[in-house]
Amino acid sequence: MRSYLVKTPRLVQKFFYNYSWRIKTDQKEIYLTFDDGPVPDFTPWVLDTLDKFDAKATFFCVGENIQKYPQIYQKIKDGDHSIGNHTFNHLQGWKTPTSKYVKNILKADSYLQNETGTSGQKLFRPPHGRIRPLQAKILRKKGYKIIMWDVLSGDFDQGLNKKECLEHTIKNISNGSIVVFHDSDKSFKNLDYVLPKVLEHFSSRGFNFKAL
Repeated sequence: MRSYLVKTPRLVQKFFYNYSWRIKTDQKEIYLTFDDGPVPDFTPWVLDTLDKFDAKATFFCVGENIQKYPQIYQKIKDGDHSIGNHTFNHLQGWKTPTSKYVKNILKADSYLQNETGTSGQKLFRPPHGRIRPLQAKILRKKGYKIIMWDVLSGDFDQGLNKKECLEHTIKNISNGSIVVFHDSDKSFKNLDYVLPKVLEHFSSRGFNFKAL
């Protein structure tokens, strides 16, 4: 049994209204996001796959990975994708003292070079979606927009086969969905199969893939 929800319930989205779960739109628009990169074996493949469909996305980057692989980070920027902060060391907010957590995010920001989304705000996604209310409040005061998700693909789930991953991802995406994938080793066994098919499926139905 999965320990996560593929589709974030509307009640949760409504209760945590200070976070962004989806984009309100009547247009055929989907917002793909990729967590945990940049890394050499997988991020370039994601970028090439997106290019084939003229798709834009948002990459929530880990600071230490930017530090290790600045050339790959530059490729994301060169592709006109949006970039967000995913902490410097992939810290989980629930398990980290607030002062340490915020300091870690600000450290990552120094490598992100003040990147913002299309709204002009800095974007932040907490690893595992776990963040304390006080942590979120401090980050909002510092100008961050906290991005959660409407659809969690489950590409990271080692017990999920690629066809199931594709089926439930396609089933739950709708206009304005923010969708989570990961450009990482752990997720690639599913991502390699699912991402091209998601892009093909929705492109053929007139959807556009946009950056946050």
